[in-house]
Amino acid sequence: MWPGNAWRAALFWVPRGRRAQSALAQLRGILEGELEGIRGAGTWKSERVITSRQGPHIRVDGVSGGILNFCANNYLGLSSHPEVIQAGLQALEQFGAGLSSVRFICGTQSIHKNLEAKIARFHQREDAILYPSCFDANAGLFEALLTPEDAVLSDELNHASIIDGIRLCKAHKYRYRHLDMADLEAKLQEAQKHRLRLVATDGAFSMDGDIAPLQEICRLASRYGALVFVDECHATGFLGPTGRWDHVAPEAWGGASEGGYTTGPGPLVSLLRQRARPYLFSNSLPPAVVGCASKALDLLMGSNTIVQSMAAKTQRFRSKMEAAGFTISGASHPICPVMLGDARLASRMADDMLKRGIFVIGFSYPVVPKGKARIRVQISAMHSKEDIDRCVEAFVEVGRLHGALP
Repeated sequence: MWPGNAWRAALFWVPRGRRAQSALAQLRGILEGELEGIRGAGTWKSERVITSRQGPHIRVDGVSGGILNFCANNYLGLSSHPEVIQAGLQALEQFGAGLSSVRFICGTQSIHKNLEAKIARFHQREDAILYPSCFDANAGLFEALLTPEDAVLSDELNHASIIDGIRLCKAHKYRYRHLDMADLEAKLQEAQKHRLRLVATDGAFSMDGDIAPLQEICRLASRYGALVFVDECHATGFLGPTGRWDHVAPEAWGGASEGGYTTGPGPLVSLLRQRARPYLFSNSLPPAVVGCASKALDLLMGSNTIVQSMAAKTQRFRSKMEAAGFTISGASHPICPVMLGDARLASRMADDMLKRGIFVIGFSYPVVPKGKARIRVQISAMHSKEDIDRCVEAFVEVGRLHGALP
């Protein structure tokens, strides 16, 4: 068992007896057929084992030499920042390895409350609530907030956590076309008959690298008396001049980011503490995680140099890749999907990139729609210009090898 935090173990139990064993054999056959279908479609997802700390330069089990990592959500490069690590060690020493409890029993420490207050200040909101994960933050919101009298309007390409969170609630569900404000307005007009109307969108869409037009969404929400929920998992800390979505109208509220939290109006957060099932039935975040997150926010609020660095490096990669003949989805976000279409091609190219010292992963169905396979490149503030140029050179070489470039 993990020290300080109880694990909920899922044990698949098969009773003894001939009929039970027959059922198990039948299940094995079904599962093996499903797995063979995944392999045959070229969408099998392997897990590469990293043997070093996260960062732009890593080591990978079975691969000699240092590897450049271009597929982490480590946009700000803070996962291995020495001050962040030291803050985690201090929290571990002072507050222990875990709480062995959920928040409302004996799982709330001063550092949890301090981090929630700091998150609210960072986003200029009234309050915040921590969750064990980003997925939990979205799974906990909609069911606790919305009733059968309400409606939720969701972008069709929202993250799986938003989609699953919406599935859990009993509100009327509307799905509008991706970034299509005319379709959103039509759905808002249709949803006027409901008590509350909540527009839910990713701030930055993790698979495509495009950014929601939040000012326009907020303008429509204001016109039709709706609320707005924004998942900022791939935006907090580096979009906007200070990394806080400075260009967004104040009607936008909420969000889920690294570690997992929702921030917004005080009464909303209070209701989530009473009703959000992932919050009520999950053990508290370990102190070391809380300490690291708190220090990361301190660094973000202290300087915007990281934000400025990100924009220039992202533009360098995008422009060089497009000049080479690749199609890069999205706009100016450090998520830079290299669109390839074919799942096998994406997987094979990613494998050959690793042989050239570049860690990237092919994305295919069901993570992205069929026929839209890609290699998602993610730029970090810690990448150097030389790192980016080396990545582009490897893409050009591998792309020509596999016929993805002329």
